[in-house]
Amino acid sequence: MNRLAVIDSPFCIQLSWYCSVDIFVVADPEKLVPSEGAKSAAKLRSKSNEMGEIRPILASLKPSSTAIPEVPAWTPTSWQSKPITQDVVYDDYKKVETALEKLESLPPLVHPQEICNLRQKLKQVANGEAFILQGGDCAELFDYCNQERIEAKMKVLLQMSLVLLYGTNLPIVRIGRIAGQYAKPRSKLTEMVNGVETHSFRGDNINGFELDQRVPDPERLVSAYFHSAATLNFIRSSLANGFADLHKPFDWSLSHVQDDVIKERYQAIVSKITESLKFMGTIGADKSAGLKSVDFFTSHEALMLEYEQSLTRELKDPETGEKHWYNTSGHFIWIGDRTRQLDGAHVEFFRGVQNPIGIKVGPSMKAQELADLLDIVDPHKETGRVTLITRYGKSRIEGLLPGHIQAVKKAGHKVVWISDPCHGNTQTASNGYKTRHVDDVVGEIMSALKIHEQEGSNLGGIHLELTGEEVTECIGGSSDRNEDDLILRYDTVCDPRLSLTQSLDVAFLIADWFQKKNKSEQK
Repeated sequence: MNRLAVIDSPFCIQLSWYCSVDIFVVADPEKLVPSEGAKSAAKLRSKSNEMGEIRPILASLKPSSTAIPEVPAWTPTSWQSKPITQDVVYDDYKKVETALEKLESLPPLVHPQEICNLRQKLKQVANGEAFILQGGDCAELFDYCNQERIEAKMKVLLQMSLVLLYGTNLPIVRIGRIAGQYAKPRSKLTEMVNGVETHSFRGDNINGFELDQRVPDPERLVSAYFHSAATLNFIRSSLANGFADLHKPFDWSLSHVQDDVIKERYQAIVSKITESLKFMGTIGADKSAGLKSVDFFTSHEALMLEYEQSLTRELKDPETGEKHWYNTSGHFIWIGDRTRQLDGAHVEFFRGVQNPIGIKVGPSMKAQELADLLDIVDPHKETGRVTLITRYGKSRIEGLLPGHIQAVKKAGHKVVWISDPCHGNTQTASNGYKTRHVDDVVGEIMSALKIHEQEGSNLGGIHLELTGEEVTECIGGSSDRNEDDLILRYDTVCDPRLSLTQSLDVAFLIADWFQKKNKSEQK
């Protein structure tokens, strides 16, 4: 509805010779209207809609890992016609519709140019010309959206990338599990607490960790957007204002690291870089923007497809001007090992977005299934379009990775291979804490490097669950943590993370491997 307002002021009277009327129209704010896609997604995710209709039957069908689906035309909503795993059921249909309606009205979180930049870098990785460091929390909490925690994660990734840059002699592509890693797949959707069955905690954009917050709440989807936006804003402003400036790497403090050897090795690398920069400054060659900042990309598992759908926009390719569908919730998204069924909703969504995508590959993945999956999401066989994130476990990698490499080669896909050595090496300590041993983490990475070399392939990076703080969630490393130490600072609400010291341990061991390899090739 429009309203009429009368201008009655001395100023307007004085200008009456210029103003022919003294009435203007004030329009009410335009109301948000949900798209048909948002309405159908709300119905799919709710127990019932306002008409009392039951949920569409497709939501309860079980997807198959072996059935190769037909490939009809893709839209951001075509996933809704596929069976869904890791399903979320909300109580209130109208609240789901309202949340998705709001998300559709909000601006993109990332720009197509940034996504294109990452695609180009991943082509380099696929060709062995760069190395990926991807890391962050298992399940990012809304409470982690503060300066101290964001800086801690950025610092550990920058410190690790400096070590890897020096050791591998390759450009490092930095990707954080950050600004969107708010949902977590679970093997069981419910759990028993004090004899009562309740919803499992599935991440802050679904429900809360406290028992009185376990009912899925669609308003958390909108909260996830704003926490992602705030995190991204701080990351961008920090990098734009010298946070990653190589002229002052000691600002990336190692104050929490107690191991003197780690400190000395890190400082030795910094000293060598500092000396090089002084020489470059002497000859006037230290003005490159790359010395003062870095590209930093965000990633998350795209588990909540109604959220991803709402932030998928048809935008112009910055280079060609052609329109493509970009998922603007993050630069890089991946499919989890539990949601990669060939005829499932997640694979259907991923095959149509322009973003580079990841796929977790675990022990249950058959070689032919992997080839069939790549044919669906990468039909044009684009170099670096798909990143395969392998997660077998130290004891199983040698029996599984060679066959997967051979299957991908035979299928003609040029993928990026990176190792996730955390998820396959989770164990329960004698005191009941879920943990990981640094030796197992490193062992899987070393096996991956060796196997790729033997198969004429290339390990292009690592994918770690880590934090920039000295938590005590994993055993071993130079800090020599044991099971008794787990109780000291076990902060995770989900899976155990490598501490700052343990993360640097991993980076140095990878750097050492590459240095030995490079020296042997030079002989």
